[in-house]
Amino acid sequence: MRYAAIDIGSNAVRLLIADIIENHGSYSFKKNTLIRVPLRLGDDAFIQQHISDKKAADLVKSMAAFRNLMDVYKVTDYLAYATSAMREAKNGEDVVKLIKEEANIDLEIIHGSKEAKIIYASHAEQTIDKSKSYLYIDVGGGSTELSLFSAGELMASKSFNIGTIRILDNQDTEETWDDMREFIREHTRGYKQLLGIGTGGNINKLHRLAEEGDEAPMAFTKLKSLYTYLSSFSLKDRINVLGLNQDRADVIIPACEIYLTVMKNAGIKQIYVPRVGMVDGIIQTLIEQNLS
Repeated sequence: MRYAAIDIGSNAVRLLIADIIENHGSYSFKKNTLIRVPLRLGDDAFIQQHISDKKAADLVKSMAAFRNLMDVYKVTDYLAYATSAMREAKNGEDVVKLIKEEANIDLEIIHGSKEAKIIYASHAEQTIDKSKSYLYIDVGGGSTELSLFSAGELMASKSFNIGTIRILDNQDTEETWDDMREFIREHTRGYKQLLGIGTGGNINKLHRLAEEGDEAPMAFTKLKSLYTYLSSFSLKDRINVLGLNQDRADVIIPACEIYLTVMKNAGIKQIYVPRVGMVDGIIQTLIEQNLS
């Protein structure tokens, strides 16, 4: 049995095809195929509040390719979700209809609160000590989702319109930054030795650059040093000298700024990077819907 997850984000669109594994009545999954296409829908959505014809055409082509791959892999069920770029585009629902007509994919534009719940459903915390308290930080192109949980229980969760593409396009506001800082202060006070869990492509790359072991957390001080180091290079040199992909080399700087801001305000000294995200949460959601 195979499931598929489609995540239409502000920076990239992703398809994860996963094999479902049954073991004594419980279900897990193994990643089979992961495809990422850097469409940058946020550049249209956050500035013009509209997905351009060209971007919409590229998105439809990508979805048609994903549909064909799902058919070839004999996927039995899928979910496709779009997040903040499509939320803000006034023609978002028109694009959804076009994708249904041209690619035969049912796409849902979801609110930030549902996005946070799906990311939380990725079960990153399963590999971590449940007796401790964690702030789950997912940084995307258009939004940042924060979820606080303690002793395995979700205590608070909220989505903020602060993301890497939004910052690059100067579409973030100081008011939203203040709202995020206030949320952190309000919900994390009283938790001693709060740890972080970071998800998203940028924190995965930063963790690899830090050369920590796969299971080892990354220290706030290490992340701050990496930010200083990366910022010392021009965009061109981050691509040519450091070898970063073009669509990663620019967003990694504002991503650092978001993670550092959250960690500083929450008093987090270490962040775990389990390398899961939205698509993992979607697969887990399918398992819970169909097999639980």
